[in-house]
Amino acid sequence: MSDIPLNVLSLIALMPIGIVMIFLVILRWPAKKAMPLAYVATVAIALVVWKTPSVQVVAASIHGIVTACNLLFIVFGAILLLNTLKACGYIQAIRQGFVDISPDRRVQAVIIAWLFGAFIEGAAGFGAPAAIAAPLLVAIGFPAMAAVVVALIIQSTPVSFGAVGTPILVGVNTGLSGQPEVLVLVEKLGMSYEAYLHLIGATVATIHGLVGSFVPLAMVAIMTKFFGKNRSFREGLAIWKFALFAGVAFTIPSVLLARFLGPEFPSLLGALVGLCVVVPVTRKGLFQPKRIWSFPMESEWEAEWQGEVKIDIHDHAGNVSKGELFKAWSPYLMVAALLALTRTMSSVKGFITSDAVTFAWTDIFGSGIATKTQPLYLPGFIFLVTVCLCYGIFRMNGEQIKRSWKESGHTLLGAASALLFAVPMVQVFINSRSENLAQMPIVLADGVSVLFGSLWPLIAPSIGAMARHRRRSRRAARGPSSDVSASFRKKNLIKRKKN
Repeated sequence: MSDIPLNVLSLIALMPIGIVMIFLVILRWPAKKAMPLAYVATVAIALVVWKTPSVQVVAASIHGIVTACNLLFIVFGAILLLNTLKACGYIQAIRQGFVDISPDRRVQAVIIAWLFGAFIEGAAGFGAPAAIAAPLLVAIGFPAMAAVVVALIIQSTPVSFGAVGTPILVGVNTGLSGQPEVLVLVEKLGMSYEAYLHLIGATVATIHGLVGSFVPLAMVAIMTKFFGKNRSFREGLAIWKFALFAGVAFTIPSVLLARFLGPEFPSLLGALVGLCVVVPVTRKGLFQPKRIWSFPMESEWEAEWQGEVKIDIHDHAGNVSKGELFKAWSPYLMVAALLALTRTMSSVKGFITSDAVTFAWTDIFGSGIATKTQPLYLPGFIFLVTVCLCYGIFRMNGEQIKRSWKESGHTLLGAASALLFAVPMVQVFINSRSENLAQMPIVLADGVSVLFGSLWPLIAPSIGAMARHRRRSRRAARGPSSDVSASFRKKNLIKRKKN
């Protein structure tokens, strides 16, 4: 049992997050320098203060590296597809196609990030919208930072039904199925467990619908405030008619699909319905702003807006035929189709997730921590298959192929140096359990709950976000609960009952 007071332990547990905040956000160190420092600090705290066995720290780091490699595989595939389109010149056709729909960057952000991004999330999940939509926005002339910001903002709404409903069907179902309390509640409600799970999905969709309808408006307001020449929220809010229309064009079908079909299709088909509604309406000029808004000239962009992916956007494609535009978009249509196919067809999904093509380490060095990778199931593999098909569709020569791979590899190096430390840092953080102390996120949660008392529900989601793998890591550890953590929770429970 630790002699260190709870408040001190909580502050120590907060240090890894604080280091990232100070060096990455405040001091603006590059991630490739800040994340190694955060990783070293987290390991030191785990070994010295938490007394976490070194084997467990090493195992958590290995699990983090495997996870980071999975993410890098996805990122590389997305960038390679983009560079493939760039090498054969079809990226200009895509850009001109969006310009033909609307030259307004706010409108383009809503269509690509909000609607197309939600569609990709529904089909693939696992961060695929950021990997696809963000590079696509860069390709049509968005600053890299702006592209990433808007692509991540939209993840607030479709993510609960990403990867054909995986968060509900797997995440929620895994946590609730077989639990005595849940079974008692289901019996009281007079419904089956399957109906109860369906109800959860419908309720989640309703909440997302109420809030998510305003996400496109918030997204464009943030974009114009931080990346506009005038740094104005008003320029983003000026498009409120179109933003709200695009919002409900996705959320209303999403809610209806969740209620009548289930959690598999709210994001996938809801976004597709939204695209089919919004794009024709936009072409007709309905709900459009009076003034066209765009980013400042590239020469005026701040250094931190820039990214590694460089695309010449000055050569316009001119008038693009429907056939040429369809050809340019065909790789992304193939990605969406292949993602949906591999997630919905049980035979295909069964093969690409089978043990024969799964690489797993169930008990790393006897630590109880497991890791695995399913490369054929990852969106990165879908990207690679699509890229190979593009070689034939676009009749690319060896020089074009070589150039696309070289540029993609160069871009990946920047992300790799950060991710290969960031993800292991997180894994050490959530697997820092020892005989005397629970994981750092749990101790941090205990400390914050004591500090905030009755206001704890307002803070709990933030702590939960940092500790979302708590249940999985506890199953992996398979050990007795921490005495210290248990005592803290007991004291908190008594205190809450008194209040």
